[in-house]
Amino acid sequence: MSVTLNPYIGFHDQARDALGFYHAVFGGELKTMTFAEGGMVQDPADADKVMHGQIETDDLTLMASDSPSSMPAPTGSNISLSLSGDDEARLTGYWEGLSDGATVIEPLTNAPWGDTFGMLTDRFGVTWLVDISGVPA
Repeated sequence: MSVTLNPYIGFHDQARDALGFYHAVFGGELKTMTFAEGGMVQDPADADKVMHGQIETDDLTLMASDSPSSMPAPTGSNISLSLSGDDEARLTGYWEGLSDGATVIEPLTNAPWGDTFGMLTDRFGVTWLVDISGVPA
């Protein structure tokens, strides 16, 4: 079982370019999924934007995405923290702890890509993404 803490950077229409740049800098494997590929298109203008991008090397994971049109462009800090892994009990415990006094953006539930996923902004204004690999909620 494992848990990983990964930086997740939010962009407004620049995620693809930024990920290409970071990939050139760090190497590794680059994977991207658009809003259309993820089945999460609310505005047709968002279809080809990056819903999730990820660079993985042997010891580094960097994630990024574009904000959909329905969300304001990132201002101030454009960093979210992502906790991911297959340790359901541990990650659910983290979710429950972080939820105290938080604003839940997406409840911890089944996601279209097969994992259990949730997003919240904690009482200190930090946005957290929790992803439990392949575990139904």
